[in-house]
Amino acid sequence: MDALELENVSKIYDTPGGPLAALEGVSLRVGLGETVALVGPSGCGKSTLLRLVADLDAPTAGAVRVLGGPPAAARARRAYGIAFQAPTLFPWLTAAQNVALPLELAGRPAAERERRAGELLRLVGLAGFEAAYPRQLSGGMQQRVALARALALDPPLLLLDEPFAALDELTREQLQADLPAALAGVGRPISVVLVTHSLSEAVFLADRVVVFSPRPGRITRQVTVGLPRPRGPELRDDPRMHALVAEVRRALAGAAAAA
Repeated sequence: MDALELENVSKIYDTPGGPLAALEGVSLRVGLGETVALVGPSGCGKSTLLRLVADLDAPTAGAVRVLGGPPAAARARRAYGIAFQAPTLFPWLTAAQNVALPLELAGRPAAERERRAGELLRLVGLAGFEAAYPRQLSGGMQQRVALARALALDPPLLLLDEPFAALDELTREQLQADLPAALAGVGRPISVVLVTHSLSEAVFLADRVVVFSPRPGRITRQVTVGLPRPRGPELRDDPRMHALVAEVRRALAGAAAAA
């Protein structure tokens, strides 16, 4: 069973100017424990694809299966975690309370919520900040809290929609390095679908980079990364990484020229 399977998926929105095709004929599989990055120009349907997977929207045509079943079933049993570009933390809750919120909504006991929130904050490097409010945390720290919250229910699938885009470059690179270690610390394989505009981020984090055409989004190329894990900061100067980033860039340019 794959973590995610899309078969010939299309999405058309009704707009005042007429139908707008966001995705067209997209077929994609994401294996258990695999990290896949989606890259493409703005408006090509990458975030729309995440919304379909998360059951926040429905495809116009085609089929979406999450962990072998419909997206609605995965959402009902909280089988995925999701984090966005903005941390979307509740300002009146502490870091620990924000992380524990999914557990509270799931009816978990208070002792379990407190223990789990503490574990996850340690996992993302925020031990000692359990009682801090979002206003007392930097942007990078807030995003760490959001990632911890996405992992609160130990989901087998993690959906990330440009989670580091709003951060400065140094913080962004640090979180890119910390994310795989945090996922490894969960104790079981987690599949990740990452939407990003950063080609180096895609190559650094992913096992496979999926290249989309301009709208309507179609998959034009899939690049297998194949770099060894764990991946540390030294990889950023590795010629193999530079070559893969260049390959993805050429694939994007080719998709744009063919559109």
